[in-house]
Amino acid sequence: MKSIDRIPTSKLQRASKIVTTGAKVGVNYIKYYGEKLSKSEKIAKDNLNKNNAEDIYGGLKQLKGSALKVAQMLSMEKNILPQAYVEKFSLAQFSVPPLSSPLVIKTFKKYFGKNPDAIFDHFDSNSVNAASIGQVHKAKKNGKELAVKIQYPGVADSIKSDLAMVKPIALRMFNIKGKDSEKYFKEVEDKLTEETDYCLEIQQSQEISKACAHIPNILFPNYYNEYSSKRILTMDFMKGLHLSEYVKQNDDQEKFNRLGQALWDFYMHQIHNLKKVHADPHPGNFLINNDAQLIALDFGCMKVIPETFYKPYFELADIAIINNKNCFSEKLYELEILTPKDTKEEVSFFTDMFHDLLSVFTLPFQKEIFDFSDSDFFGKIGDLAERYSQSSELRKFNSNRGSKHFIYMNRTFFGLYNLMFDLKAKEVKINQFQHY
Repeated sequence: MKSIDRIPTSKLQRASKIVTTGAKVGVNYIKYYGEKLSKSEKIAKDNLNKNNAEDIYGGLKQLKGSALKVAQMLSMEKNILPQAYVEKFSLAQFSVPPLSSPLVIKTFKKYFGKNPDAIFDHFDSNSVNAASIGQVHKAKKNGKELAVKIQYPGVADSIKSDLAMVKPIALRMFNIKGKDSEKYFKEVEDKLTEETDYCLEIQQSQEISKACAHIPNILFPNYYNEYSSKRILTMDFMKGLHLSEYVKQNDDQEKFNRLGQALWDFYMHQIHNLKKVHADPHPGNFLINNDAQLIALDFGCMKVIPETFYKPYFELADIAIINNKNCFSEKLYELEILTPKDTKEEVSFFTDMFHDLLSVFTLPFQKEIFDFSDSDFFGKIGDLAERYSQSSELRKFNSNRGSKHFIYMNRTFFGLYNLMFDLKAKEVKINQFQHY
C-alpha cells in the first residue's frame, strides 16, 4: 500500500477535501438518475452506493483522524448502512494508507527530540498496521519485540472542525433535529479527544488489563511509559490474527465457543462490575493467537457508565419489565427516550418502537445460554432496523431520543454482538449479572 507524505491539517485544507468528495458524490447521483432510465432501480441504486462508498472513503482516508474514525464507527452499523458502505468503511479499522518514513521520523523528533533508532535497538520505519487515528510499527528493545503506535499529525487539533464537517451527514442519516442534538455531538467529541491522548490510553490500558487478568482465555500486552508520550504509545508486540481473519482460516467450533465466552465475559465484567467499558469493539482491536486465546488491544475509547444510566438501561433487559406497560414507560422516561413535552402520538409511537426493538435486542439476556451464530436473531435486528429506517412517522418526529450515554453503550453492544456472530460462538453462558 502506497504511503503518504503529508496529511491536510488546516481547517481550510480539510474542508477543501470534503468539498471535493462532495462534488464526486454529486456526479455519482447524476449517473444514478441516468442509469435509472436504462437499468433496474436496484442495479442503479447498488452502483450508486458502491461509487459513493468508494469516493467518500477515498476522501476520508486522506484526511484520517476524526473524519475517518466516524467512518469506522459507521462500519459497525451493519443493519443501518448499505453493504457497500460497510465493506469500504470497515477498511478504516486496520487498513489505511500509512505515513511515509520521513513523516514518521519527524513525529518522533517532535515528541522525543531524537530519531526512533536512538530510542530502540531496532525500529522498522514501515508500518505493520494503519487505522483511523494512528499506525503501528515494530521495534525491539533489550530483546523484546515491541509495537509502537504513532498518531497522525494534526489529528487531535482537527476533531472539532472534522465533526462540524460530518455533522450534516449524521443529522440526515440518523434523523437528528433540534438544539438537543448538541449533547450527542459533544459526547462524540469528548470521546475522540480522549482517544488522541495516548498517556490516558496507557493508564486505561493498564487499569483494564489488571482488572480483567483473571478472566480465562484473554491476554493483554504490557505497556511502556518510558517509550511513550502524548502522541506515541509503546507496548508488547502481540502475535496473532485479527479476529475476522482467524475465523476465515479456522473451523474448530470448540475454539469459537471458548473465544466467544472469553469475549462475552470480558465485556460483562467491565460493564457490570467495573462500570467502565472498552467501547470500540471492532475486529481490528482483537487478535487471536496460536493457542486460541483472545488478545485485547487499544483502550483509547473507554466509556464510564453512570449508575443513574446503568440501572434503568439494564432493567430494560428484564422481560418482565419490558412486558409491564407502566414499568416500561417509567424506564423510557428515566432514559430520556420519552420526555414530558411529547405529544400523545409521540408517546405511543416511541413506546411501541422501543418495545419492538428491546424485545429483540435483549433476547440473549433472556436465556442462560445463547447461540450467537443464530442468523435468525441478527435477521430480526436487521428487519427492525430496515422497517424503522423507512418509517415516514419516524421521519416526521424529532428522533433525538435517549440519554447521550446511549451512543457508546449501544455502539458497544452492536459491536459485541457482531463480533460474537463473526466468531460463530454457540453455547455462550450469559450470566450477565454474575460477578466474575
